[in-house]
Amino acid sequence: MVASFADLLHSSPIEHLVLIDGHHLMYRAYWAIPRTMKTRRGEQTNTVFGVASMLLHILQKEEPDALLFCFDAGEETFRHQEAKDYKAGRAETPDDFYVQIPRVLECVDAFGCKHVSDTRFEADDFLCAYARAAEARGDRVTIVTGDRDALQLASEHIRIAIPHKGYQQAEYLGPAEIEAKYGVRPDQIVSYKGLVGDSSDNLPGVVGIGPKTAAQLLQQYDTLTGVYAHLTEIKESVREKLERDREQAFFCERMAQLVCDMPLLVSLEESRLIHLPVEPVERLFTELEFTLLLKRFRAFLQTSYGHAHFAVPEGVRGRGEEGAEDAVRADRKSQLSLFSE
Repeated sequence: MVASFADLLHSSPIEHLVLIDGHHLMYRAYWAIPRTMKTRRGEQTNTVFGVASMLLHILQKEEPDALLFCFDAGEETFRHQEAKDYKAGRAETPDDFYVQIPRVLECVDAFGCKHVSDTRFEADDFLCAYARAAEARGDRVTIVTGDRDALQLASEHIRIAIPHKGYQQAEYLGPAEIEAKYGVRPDQIVSYKGLVGDSSDNLPGVVGIGPKTAAQLLQQYDTLTGVYAHLTEIKESVREKLERDREQAFFCERMAQLVCDMPLLVSLEESRLIHLPVEPVERLFTELEFTLLLKRFRAFLQTSYGHAHFAVPEGVRGRGEEGAEDAVRADRKSQLSLFSE
């Protein structure tokens, strides 16, 4: 179902929407947990385990009313078409990462969570589209990602959560935190990226302009266009670099600008977490031999959030929220060791 913006404005409010950069979670899980993690049948499961573990932590910590995973679908987005070397130079991801993606999607489906992807756009663009649509309705949004492009979305209603140690020590960034950390406002992030570039995306920006100088220029001239409109006021050593890489700076700014106006493949209403299934999660965790996660999941079902959002069978009820929270805390030490940084 493709939702129109008008439909979203007239649907009932969502108190807290969590948007997850699915590929970021997968990469974190793949590199954080030993690749030797396999079932007795020999199936490698480190990525699936890590994503499932972080999803449980996100549900427990954020207590969202709605949740949506956004995934990359390939390498032929409009950015790749504009720049053939976009993201070139990244280390090759091993094949044993890709073979686990279907299992990750199976895990997301087992939890009853929706996910979107499209070969024309990056996951970040979907994060942008859904965050802005929810913001227009007055909904509160948390975006879980490690991609700094998403910082441009921070607002009174939207915060960015960067996972650390699984999701135990998430770093929350709103407008004030971004300005304190980078010296620029969220709406200046694309201009900032135009100046400093982004090595992870193979975007050089203005060679020789670092974060401190970029922040100072934007504090004085507001935007990249403003910087170039006042070149004569800028000291010669910096001006020469800006003049030399002018075209490159505006190109990098354009590449960093997220797209927010594409049709939404899943409506916000469909992303609500209502009467979520229990049996598919338990069946998958059992099949993949996730004994620790199965224990954590069953304890989580006994929390007030678990009862409110999952279709908890009567036979699983009755342990009590206090005992459930104790069980979750008891597992935390061993869980943290898998995501140490």
